[in-house]
Amino acid sequence: MDAFSTMIIDAVEKTKNAVVKIDVFKRDAQGILRAAGSGSGFIFSSDGLVFTNSHVVDGAEKIMVSLLNENEIEGFLVGKDPDTDLAILKIYSEGYSVARLGDAQHLQIGQLVIAIGNPYGYQHTVTTGVVSALGRTLQTQSGRLIDNVIQSDAALNPGNSGGPMITTEGDVIGVNTAVIQGAQGLSFSVDINTAKEIAQQLLRDGKVFKAYLGVMLQEVTLNPKVKQHHDLRNKRGLFITRMEPDSPASRSQLQEGDILVAFNDKVINSSHELFKELSHRAILTTTNVSVIRHTELLHFSIFPADRKG
Repeated sequence: MDAFSTMIIDAVEKTKNAVVKIDVFKRDAQGILRAAGSGSGFIFSSDGLVFTNSHVVDGAEKIMVSLLNENEIEGFLVGKDPDTDLAILKIYSEGYSVARLGDAQHLQIGQLVIAIGNPYGYQHTVTTGVVSALGRTLQTQSGRLIDNVIQSDAALNPGNSGGPMITTEGDVIGVNTAVIQGAQGLSFSVDINTAKEIAQQLLRDGKVFKAYLGVMLQEVTLNPKVKQHHDLRNKRGLFITRMEPDSPASRSQLQEGDILVAFNDKVINSSHELFKELSHRAILTTTNVSVIRHTELLHFSIFPADRKG
């Protein structure tokens, strides 16, 4: 067998027993529980915690989780965060393995990735692709902005939602979350580093706090000459592709096209670093930001908001 196929097979073998199919049931007008959709997920802790998407389990009155060994057991919702489209379930069972969570900050554009899920109910379907972009902001069909998204060209279809995106080492580096309807070859996964932070907050507090700026971002490499001229310590910055109207960003001096290099007086290289700064309630005050605009280094202030609901 060729080396490429062997590499994919070995990676899938390390993770496949942790991947689950999720079936959701809701009551109809007569009060009868009926199937209302399905998705994917993966077990990430030895005590049966499962990552999936918030939209997969939204409104569910009963959740059934199917393991690869065909055991079907009930899953219980621990918590969910629509703003990152992540949810955590708990199962009480044996005979499963746990996915190994990786570190997405080491991902590189062009790196090979593998998606595992249950598209259209076909259990354990494997697709491959490469990382197309990092640190993207994705606007969902409901209008929510999901930050720190990995874009790839691995094929995802309905039912893949909530499954793992893994490296050729078998490490999970993303939670598959969405495809853009009508787009060709674009799929998205929530960065696993962000997912870990979300899990900590959900398990600790039962909910997630993240201050709101109202910007769509894209991680970019800084121009070496600009970096040297301003003596910047950044390797990368966050390019502001769009600002939402009537948002903290739109009310500040920020402009679309600026590259964010510092926030709250800290160097910002990635969407995940910005997320960590926004996940503390103390940030709900006048906060310093630094941006590159064309070749200039500019300093402004912004007032992050607490978005309710």
